[in-house]
Amino acid sequence: MLGCINKGITSRDKEFIIPLYSELVRPHLDYCVQFSSPLYKKDVDRLERVQRRATRMIKGLGSLPYEERLRELGLFSLEKRRLWGDLITMFEYLKGGYKEDGDSLFTRNCMEKTRGNGCKLLLGRFQLDTRGQFFTMRTISHWNNLAREVVDSPTLDTFKIQLDRVLGHLV
Repeated sequence: MLGCINKGITSRDKEFIIPLYSELVRPHLDYCVQFSSPLYKKDVDRLERVQRRATRMIKGLGSLPYEERLRELGLFSLEKRRLWGDLITMFEYLKGGYKEDGDSLFTRNCMEKTRGNGCKLLLGRFQLDTRGQFFTMRTISHWNNLAREVVDSPTLDTFKIQLDRVLGHLV
């Protein structure tokens, strides 16, 4: 799909390339990542290579490092987008969006004396390493590191805004 955009569009302005990339290519890269997140570094790199190539197509940005191009275009890396989606899904589970499953998926440790947010989630212990890559396990440490005002957001929209602010500061 990215090759079709490259061959079919003569303009290399970001006003043309970014909307096409966002609508035609990125949904394929984001498809079902909360269910089957890439496990190996080579798979993550293979997905990220597509976005690197798309940002390199834009006029004037080809010589910049990848992180600078993303910052210039206002995009997140695909790894950060996966984390963003995981945390939004976790927020929906914990705030009652999925009432039948939300309470059984996570073990909460709500205390006011903890640093960070007051509702930490407990990480289980498992004999096999593959269990650590499941959605419920890979997002707990990230959730526990969020600030209290992010976790205690009243609505999903305010959570997304605050999460964008927090993830924007990560490199």
